[in-house]
Amino acid sequence: MMKKWFLLLSATVFLAASCSVSKSARGQRNLLSGTWSLNDISYENNTGNFKSVIFNDAEDICFEGSEWFFRDNNSTGRYTIQNSTLCSGGDRYIRWSVVERAESYNSQLQFKFIDDKRKDVSGLGYRLTIANLTETAMTLKSNVSVDGEPLTIVYQFTKK
Repeated sequence: MMKKWFLLLSATVFLAASCSVSKSARGQRNLLSGTWSLNDISYENNTGNFKSVIFNDAEDICFEGSEWFFRDNNSTGRYTIQNSTLCSGGDRYIRWSVVERAESYNSQLQFKFIDDKRKDVSGLGYRLTIANLTETAMTLKSNVSVDGEPLTIVYQFTKK
């Protein structure tokens, strides 16, 4: 009986440890927590003028000035786009996490859309590389392809 109890306890501890978030990811989650303003969207690794629909939601210009909120205790949040003639404004609810990658790669912010009751809206999700994250500033990047050529979208945030 004692062996079974010890085995069950060991398995539970192992399972809990394997599912826990690393210290590094926990630190990034804590830094992300709060309200951010998306100040600028720019493009790297290609030349020309670009206009894009971001996150299958709205044109890039609609995201500039948007407000992003990340709640780390339940991994939910939202971003809010201002209503204008070009943009359908309002809140978009998300579930997010920080994904750690191999040592030679930066962590990524991963999110997917949910409704106001926290139910998944679609199976689509997005990953953005965390290029820089401090208490006051954040730079996220995503790699896309335009006419078969690589392009990096750069998102510059400041914390409110």
